[in-house]
Amino acid sequence: MHVIAAGELESTVRDIFAAAGCDGDEAARIAKQLVEANLTGHDSHGVVRVPLYIDWLRSGFVVPGQTVEVVTDGGSFAVLDGKFGFGQTVAPQAVALGIERARQHGTCVVALRNAGHIGRVGSYSEAAVDAGLIAIHFVNVAGSALVAPFGGVDRRFSTAPFSVGIPLPDRPVILDFATSLVAEGKVQVASFGGKPLPPDALISEDGRRSGDPRVLYGDYQSTDLRRPSGGTGALRAFGEHKGSGLALMCELLGGALTGGGGAGPGGTAGGGIANGMLSIYLSPSLLGTQEEFERIGLEYLEWVLSARPVDPTSPVLLPGDAEQLARSRRLAEGIPLPVDTWSAILRTAETVGARTP
Repeated sequence: MHVIAAGELESTVRDIFAAAGCDGDEAARIAKQLVEANLTGHDSHGVVRVPLYIDWLRSGFVVPGQTVEVVTDGGSFAVLDGKFGFGQTVAPQAVALGIERARQHGTCVVALRNAGHIGRVGSYSEAAVDAGLIAIHFVNVAGSALVAPFGGVDRRFSTAPFSVGIPLPDRPVILDFATSLVAEGKVQVASFGGKPLPPDALISEDGRRSGDPRVLYGDYQSTDLRRPSGGTGALRAFGEHKGSGLALMCELLGGALTGGGGAGPGGTAGGGIANGMLSIYLSPSLLGTQEEFERIGLEYLEWVLSARPVDPTSPVLLPGDAEQLARSRRLAEGIPLPVDTWSAILRTAETVGARTP
């Protein structure tokens, strides 16, 4: 593993995107969000994505400098088109609108379509929680069928992330996960020599469960971009039929309802992939329930945390606690990256003419 300070890593990634054609603010925003994902322990949505983002940029699948287009505006609801802009640019715009309107109306529903890869969805729940709002996000990836439905072997779902943010005083709760057993980015990380996959994370075309990234990517060399089109197998949904059912709802709400397209072939007009996100924002303050919500919520959290742990050295945690622990540790000790991941980032820097450390 190569260990690098968060600031140095963020600077390197920022320079790569600036050299590739993003303006300074956008390059800084992308770098900050990717490194933040690594800091929280979500390496699947961190800097391992840099080479692929640059490849998408060069292929025209993602467009720098975009501003969301308002397709429908109903005050407390809106449909927005990201115009295939970088997800780290257009998704925060959609979140900012949702937060503003929920503060005004008490609730707001925002449907975002045609966004580039938006990264760690939990960061958008955190933004809402910081504003005192509840947030619920259903996400799909149009044009990116990677996950087999329960009882099947063929790819039919995207990794279909789901996230909820709950604002409670000094105890915010952030739930954030892919509905696949592991995120596709975790398969990338494993393929570069990072944390191995569970032995049942993938399913081959003949129905055998596997933890080998080649089931998803096919054969690859250490320097190759990881492309799911190279493999014949699929990711598996978490929780058997339950995760598969939630993935289906993310596809219908994040993909069909937003108008952004499904995970299957022809999901995007440009032939690439794009995120759709249906977000629901709720204001406990304007709903008039904030005092009781916080009292009951905090009492309940304390009761949940009082459960006796299986391992006395590992107390029960709430959603989001592990990320906070990882952030503190990695800020102090540095971010560990598989050597092949770091090498791929350096090669990408060289191809766009950015400086290398």
